[in-house]
Amino acid sequence: MLADLILLLHFALAAFIVLGLPLVWIGAWRAWNWTRNRSLRYAHAAAIVVVAAEALAGSVCPLTRWEDAVRAGDDGRSFVGRWVARLLYYELPEWTFTLAYMLYALATLATLRLIAPRPPSRTRR
Repeated sequence: MLADLILLLHFALAAFIVLGLPLVWIGAWRAWNWTRNRSLRYAHAAAIVVVAAEALAGSVCPLTRWEDAVRAGDDGRSFVGRWVARLLYYELPEWTFTLAYMLYALATLATLRLIAPRPPSRTRR
């Protein structure tokens, strides 16, 4: 049960990273205010930069390590857990993930510069 919750958290973080960039592009085009939210944009950039740095270092994601430790080799995932794992984990050479993470991080950082978030509001009440 705990391992499936960790897997769902991992999936939510991956979805935040993957969907964040195209949603910022669409949001900038459609003039959605939230796409200029500084905290959200920096959190998104930090998340993908950490993932890319882990890949470059050859490190396993802490959420994957934690899930594996809790599961202790038992693949007793729930129905939802099995499907989420199929969406999250792929059997590809490690270098493909590293390259993808690096390119995504660079695109995210470029977007952070090109579609800049607004500075914090200085209004007083």
